[in-house]
Amino acid sequence: MRGPQLVLSLLVLLTGPVSCRGADSTQGLPLHQITLPTGFEIGIYASHVPNARSMALGPNGTLFVGTLTAGNVYAIVDRNQDGKADEVITITRGLNMPNGVAFHNGALYVAEVDRILRYDNIEAHLKDPPAPVDLSERFPRDRLHGWKFIRFGPDEWLYIPVGAPCNVCEREDKRYASITRMKPDETRMEIFARGVRNTVGFDWHPKTRELWFTDNGRDWMGDDLPPDELNHAPRPGLHFGFPYCHGRTIPDPGFGKGRKCEEFTPPAVELGPHVAALGVRFYTGTMFPDEFRNQLFIAEHGSWNRSTPIGYRVTLVRLENQRALPYEVFAEGWLQGGHTWGRPVDLLVMPDGAMLVSDDEADVIYRISYRK
Repeated sequence: MRGPQLVLSLLVLLTGPVSCRGADSTQGLPLHQITLPTGFEIGIYASHVPNARSMALGPNGTLFVGTLTAGNVYAIVDRNQDGKADEVITITRGLNMPNGVAFHNGALYVAEVDRILRYDNIEAHLKDPPAPVDLSERFPRDRLHGWKFIRFGPDEWLYIPVGAPCNVCEREDKRYASITRMKPDETRMEIFARGVRNTVGFDWHPKTRELWFTDNGRDWMGDDLPPDELNHAPRPGLHFGFPYCHGRTIPDPGFGKGRKCEEFTPPAVELGPHVAALGVRFYTGTMFPDEFRNQLFIAEHGSWNRSTPIGYRVTLVRLENQRALPYEVFAEGWLQGGHTWGRPVDLLVMPDGAMLVSDDEADVIYRISYRK
């Protein structure tokens, strides 16, 4: 955790809910270094959002943002709808890696490492949030890959991944390395997909309603192996290979003996090695040109232990007849000469068609828009 972020987090813990007014135009960030396709531009939607991670939008336009190291959940309000936040409110603090946020039937759902919390009627109580309803303590308490991205699917189940508690391992507990889902009334819970090392982003195709998700590949097989993955799960019950197989054809040196990669569902796209592909989102707005409609955007958080850093960008995967084409760069520039000043985490399409991008290093939410 960097100095200013640590200071602000300590202030939040000591003083309670914090409101930050307004959004700086650039907050001193070199946005001119970000390259985008012709006609697109990037600005700051909200600044002073320490460790901004996953995002969810309430029906009244409130943007909710989870964190990892800060332990806070924020509510961001743009009252005049001018594309810049008017206020950043810390609605809860001191939680255990509350990365995941989701919104359903007027309630905010927050995922800690081992449980899900529900804040009812939250948009009416941003500055005096109710005590949360503790839905479950059904999940392991391992902090390594224990943080969760959560979303409600078109089937109205809450999808909750459980990462592998290791770089690469095999556990008897079948919840590890999976995507689970549960009914919001807690009457039923099941494993939807297996062999998923650590997904921190997923979305459903707007037309087919089928799940697509990123998965972070294992470490310590070299700079160029294995790839991160974009996976497609059109139905429950599929196994995506971990810990036996990585990418399409790479057996694990320790766990792959006696197994064949053909046994498992291959990735739809092999992404760059160690790019830390996190948030994914289908573009469903009308602001961007038609060629981007229903195409998939990916936030690459960037490599942490590769000798030459890669990632730190937003990429695009186009689909043709439900088949993914090789992916391409959409926005880049957070990585300059081996040094970084920002790390994209999650993506969200706003009602006006602009796309928000969270950044947990620069502590901001960007707004990418298109002007003809």
